[in-house]
Amino acid sequence: MTRKQHRDLFQILLSVLFLAGLVFLSLRVMGPFLPALVWASMTVIATWRLMLAVERRLWRKRWAAVIVMTIALLLVLIVPLSLAVGTIVTHVDEITGWVKSLQTGDLPAPPEWVARVPLVGQRVDGAWRQVLVEGDLAERVTPYLGDVVNWFIAQLGSLGSIVVHFLLTVVLAAILYAHGETAARAVNRFARRIGGEKGENAVTLAGQAIRGVALGVVVTAFAQAVLGGIGLAIVGVPFASLLTAIMFLLAIAQIGVAPVLVGCVAWLYWRGDGGWATGLLVWTVIVAALDNFLRPVLIRRGADLPLLLIFAGVIGGLVTFGLIGLFLGPVVLAVTYTLISAWIASGTSEESEAPA
Repeated sequence: MTRKQHRDLFQILLSVLFLAGLVFLSLRVMGPFLPALVWASMTVIATWRLMLAVERRLWRKRWAAVIVMTIALLLVLIVPLSLAVGTIVTHVDEITGWVKSLQTGDLPAPPEWVARVPLVGQRVDGAWRQVLVEGDLAERVTPYLGDVVNWFIAQLGSLGSIVVHFLLTVVLAAILYAHGETAARAVNRFARRIGGEKGENAVTLAGQAIRGVALGVVVTAFAQAVLGGIGLAIVGVPFASLLTAIMFLLAIAQIGVAPVLVGCVAWLYWRGDGGWATGLLVWTVIVAALDNFLRPVLIRRGADLPLLLIFAGVIGGLVTFGLIGLFLGPVVLAVTYTLISAWIASGTSEESEAPA
């Protein structure tokens, strides 16, 4: 190796190290804003077509459409939070009575249907009656109540940071709504610079995967939670709005709304409201089965990808990355699946074109 080649290699190495250091420091500086930026990007990509439709309705005024979409994002935070707080304030006396009954051990006898529950009914009924005889419910429940209270206090302590994070997400989303085309061109140029036409196709596929998840998972969860909440409100279950929010989170996490609705059905049977309980049971079957029909149709409208790939990305991303993994997981799997398929297809075409 000549001295000039050695100097050029050393220069390239220094340049790479310098660029890597700049990228690392930039990520450290942008670290507090990266989660909000990722959430804002996912939200804007998923709702971009809706924003364009609103813009057409508002005489093609981009600023008016941005204001409408920003207010809608703010309502996503304000409305559920207000409903939850209002529900807790309205039933504060009832909650206090439940806590006092647990502390004093004032527990009613188990209903007759508990013993008839398959597999676990006899065991639950026996444990329940043993607690009534021994009267040590307060001693058994107090440690768990302490853990629940400590967890609740910790969540309240982080509520302020969550609100700030959400407001920052809304601000960044408003900026992206206003300059979405410019940001998309910059991302496409970057992807083309890295991977050529395949890189640009990967960016397009990522956007389709995000829209597919938003339509298939989020919209389905919202529809199931709303329908389940309407059923709870009709039959008179307390904390209907709070339970609706819980159902939405469970549906997002791919657990479904059935646990909450089945628990409410059991509670109504326990109270002796057999008619309302049976009606809610039928409604539970309908609402729980809704995702089997609605979700595949919505995912197909958002992205022409295998359903198994989307579901694996949603569940795996949720377990690995948390809530943001709902979108990151399908995007990663979709891009990887497409790149590998394109690579295999290109190799197959080269083999077919080779001379015998």
